[in-house]
Amino acid sequence: MDTFESKVHAMKEMPPAEQKAMVDRLKSMCTCASCPSYTSCAKNGNELIFCATGKSFMCIPTEKGCICPTCPVAAEMGLKYSFFCTRGAEKAQRYEHALWGTKMV
Repeated sequence: MDTFESKVHAMKEMPPAEQKAMVDRLKSMCTCASCPSYTSCAKNGNELIFCATGKSFMCIPTEKGCICPTCPVAAEMGLKYSFFCTRGAEKAQRYEHALWGTKMV
């Protein structure tokens, strides 16, 4: 079990108030707003922490660069993937890569 899996399992065992506190702490560390792909639409929608919440709903249509690998959340949570705002949360990307490998069919 890697760091990400351990953290997710630990969060599942926390009471809701502790889970919320952890998410709030991770949000405070989030660097999404300084990414080249981040848009004013995403800012106005208060969209952050895509690594956990998944793709931007409608605000980030194109990838203009990615700072996910340098984000403190990625380091703390042991994230392997990137471009979460357009490709989905870490959990979703791990699932897709498990099914399809490194290339989507």
